[in-house]
Amino acid sequence: MRCIQLYIQLLLASMLPLAGMLVLASTLLFPILVMGQELPSKKGILNQADLIDMAKTIFHAADKRPVKIEGKSVYFSFVPGGDQTGAPGNAFLTSTTAAFYTGDRNNSFLSHITFSPYLTFRGRFGYTLRSNLWTTGNKWAILGDIRFLYYPQYTWGLGGDPHNKNSLLISYKYVRFYQTFLRRIRPYLFAGFGYHFDDHFDMDTMGDSSTFERFTGYHYGTGTSENSLSSGIAVNLLYDSRKNSTNPLPGFYGNLVYRFNPLFLGSNSYWHSLYADIRRYIPFSHVQQNMLAFWTFYWTALNNHAPYLDLPSIGWDPYQQRSGRGFEQNRYRGNRLFYLESEYRRDITSNGLLGFVLFTNINSVSEPVSHRFTYLHPAAGGGLRIKFNKHSGTNLALDYGFSKNYAAFYLNLGETF
Repeated sequence: MRCIQLYIQLLLASMLPLAGMLVLASTLLFPILVMGQELPSKKGILNQADLIDMAKTIFHAADKRPVKIEGKSVYFSFVPGGDQTGAPGNAFLTSTTAAFYTGDRNNSFLSHITFSPYLTFRGRFGYTLRSNLWTTGNKWAILGDIRFLYYPQYTWGLGGDPHNKNSLLISYKYVRFYQTFLRRIRPYLFAGFGYHFDDHFDMDTMGDSSTFERFTGYHYGTGTSENSLSSGIAVNLLYDSRKNSTNPLPGFYGNLVYRFNPLFLGSNSYWHSLYADIRRYIPFSHVQQNMLAFWTFYWTALNNHAPYLDLPSIGWDPYQQRSGRGFEQNRYRGNRLFYLESEYRRDITSNGLLGFVLFTNINSVSEPVSHRFTYLHPAAGGGLRIKFNKHSGTNLALDYGFSKNYAAFYLNLGETF
């Protein structure tokens, strides 16, 4: 446990019911369960190039990788700069990722810790610390997500009606603490428990706290007044054959999370939820990046007492907040959300320095009265990839996504999924 010290065929937009689409997608993905993943050999890595190599050539500097910390080789990647982070208004952000192996790279996955403070020119600021740790031999997976955000953001109420142009600006502070411990029970398969804490407080809608409830029409539970607190236990079942989650090679990822929030842990109301996430990566080459990647998830609140800001919403997927490229974050919200995305990834240069992606995604949320999936919302886009650190496989990702009446640029370290 010493490493604790260091921390889902292109879019299925058919006429099938959405539940059937999820079942079909899961069926298509199931055979990959028996597949593992191979990382590039050290010789293969040396034949690649990244931004650090370019800087070394231009400035005649020595390659100082890796940095040694407590006897471990740590590979750093960072991005300082401005972007439009899927929300109106420019932002200044910095994101630093430390990647390292806690044991032999032949039997241990690559661990990551990412720290991302940011500030927008429309009043948002935040600090996020995310960790994805694998102990020696992958006996344990330790996942963490800690945030403090000040987040003025528009909401369009519940449901997926694309003709709804009415929005309300709310501001709030948000503290999150997620920590999960998963024990390996067979190769690539893990099970365990976690603690999830979400506190939204100091909510304000221009001084009229009752406006929020009237606007959203959400009269259940808490979350439309000045604060909402959810404190709960998560039961996780994880299958992950990706040795590098920042830049996944061929492999499969499946995550099933049941969360319940009892009153005795401090929650304002008792509610529970289910989140099912499936991803598949299909390569066409074992020499260069040439791959199709698929991502689907289904997220539902299982009763009517979830706080409004904890309900499923596009761009607020529980563990990454990278869904819905081409949509404004929070644009569609409901008791249930279905999401499907596909992406084609390809190298441009033979040394892997430059690459590109093309993606398309679709989402649907349930309606507040009928509880049916009535509207489908598609988006598409593309992006450039620049290899920042070849040893950790970390890419600098610049994407442009668009949907009807909205478009945005996205800047990230690592792939979207």
